Amino acid sequence: MVPSVLLSVAPQRALQLLTVLCTLPLALTLSLPRVLAAQASTWPQHSLERPKPPMQVAPVQMLPVAAPSGAIVLFDGRDLAWWEAADGSAARWRLVDGAMEVVSGAGGIRTRVGFGDVRLHIEWMSPNPPKGSGQDRGNSGVFFQGRYEVQVLDSYGNDTYADGQAASIYGQFPPRVNVSRPPGEWQAYDIEFRRPRFDAAGALLAPARLTVRHNGVLVQDDVALLGPTSHRVRAPYAAHADELPISLQDHGHPVRFRNIWVQPLAP
Repeated sequence: MVPSVLLSVAPQRALQLLTVLCTLPLALTLSLPRVLAAQASTWPQHSLERPKPPMQVAPVQMLPVAAPSGAIVLFDGRDLAWWEAADGSAARWRLVDGAMEVVSGAGGIRTRVGFGDVRLHIEWMSPNPPKGSGQDRGNSGVFFQGRYEVQVLDSYGNDTYADGQAASIYGQFPPRVNVSRPPGEWQAYDIEFRRPRFDAAGALLAPARLTVRHNGVLVQDDVALLGPTSHRVRAPYAAHADELPISLQDHGHPVRFRNIWVQPLAP
């Protein structure tokens, strides 16, 4: 049977992929479909021609979502004790109505401790009234290990490239659907991150993987990342520590975040 991933690519490319597939051990080929799907994309990074995810009304969701027993609460609205600036100094974002707000020019913030495999819950709000358009509207980001970004953006009635809208794996994979709420309304990400694995020599054994639920809707399903996320470049994997901080981006917009908690996952 021809793998379904091969049916969505050009015949020549499909033949190349099938040739590679047939030369691999069976145990490895059984885990390849999602990786091959990732590699098979022929869309240029940030292409405006790439189809946009269809709009879908987000289901009713009771926010904030209480942290489960045993979760590590990284922000409860009272202080930024778990967070610091990139240079290790105190985080310089504002506390407003139980949320933290990006201060333009203050720089991104990161957790004071590192994480590996983790489940993250984070709630965020785009500025209201909205200002700007495209990537210049309610832009921020959630970074795992300083390299792998889930995009935060006001994508409610705001046109931009598909791999840069809210809940995209930035520059790589658009979400399945766009379930963005209007600016000024709280939204939620529930993200499962699996770190990449490297051998002792620094060679990649397994790529990073992300599963993302945006406002309760599964929009990224165990996606294998092509490498670190970046703007207008396909950066290759490079070996790094198993545990590194979670970061939030300062992109010059007063995006707010609240109710942030994590659950470390077993390998």
